[in-house]
Amino acid sequence: MPSFPSRGRTRLGFALLSFLLAGAAQAADLRIGFMPGPYRDAFAKGIEPLLQQQGYSIKYVEFSQGVQPNDAVERGQIDANIFQHTLYLNATNQQQGFNLVPIVHVPTPPMGLYSQRYKTLAAVPDGATVTLPADPVNAARALNILAGLGWVQLKPGVSPLNVSERDITANPKRLRLVPLDSAQAPRALADTDLAAIQGNFAVANGLKLTEALKLEDMTLPYVNVVAVKRGNENSAYAKDIVRAYQSTEFQKVFQANPVWAGYRLPDYFVK
Repeated sequence: MPSFPSRGRTRLGFALLSFLLAGAAQAADLRIGFMPGPYRDAFAKGIEPLLQQQGYSIKYVEFSQGVQPNDAVERGQIDANIFQHTLYLNATNQQQGFNLVPIVHVPTPPMGLYSQRYKTLAAVPDGATVTLPADPVNAARALNILAGLGWVQLKPGVSPLNVSERDITANPKRLRLVPLDSAQAPRALADTDLAAIQGNFAVANGLKLTEALKLEDMTLPYVNVVAVKRGNENSAYAKDIVRAYQSTEFQKVFQANPVWAGYRLPDYFVK
């Protein structure tokens, strides 16, 4: 005749099983990559607590150069990164042979024109020097800001996503446009009249979005994303990251912090 465990032994078994499952959940490490900027801070304050409730342990990995976080995801050294918009992601996929995909948009600070020499756009003189991001995608964003001010004119019908200096048909303000690595732009403010600075680098260097002389009208392709390697977009951790960003809990945390005023919010945010 088979023997059955006693009630006490059964309870002990359930308790042991619960302990082992909890231990397994706590062992679910997530390695997330960031560039200098505000995305790590928003993740740490608004997303990590929600993921911890599900048993994840977060490891933050910092990078200093734009292609490095994508290379690390491609190689499986990290699980996801948060620093780029889809246009940059697609460009590096093509140029580097990566196979990364976006899974969710995140709140993103827009690019802006900043100056230490002038307090208003009207004060900027003709012939001013303006630094632009050196990479084509973000240089296009800066040129669109200048075109919106009427300071340069662009070829009619040119795609706003692929604008370059070659598409400038007129420069009535006689601006001197100087390409510069995006990460260096905030530190170059003392040596230039104006700098077109990506929002993440502006915030990372203590510049307030409200201090920009002009912020871009940020459209969806430039709103940043969480990126993972293709094949992992339907994984449990990817879905949990998406749910955390789209949760009302995160939205309340983000919108309650005045430091993040001026950000372009993803469409899933409750307006």
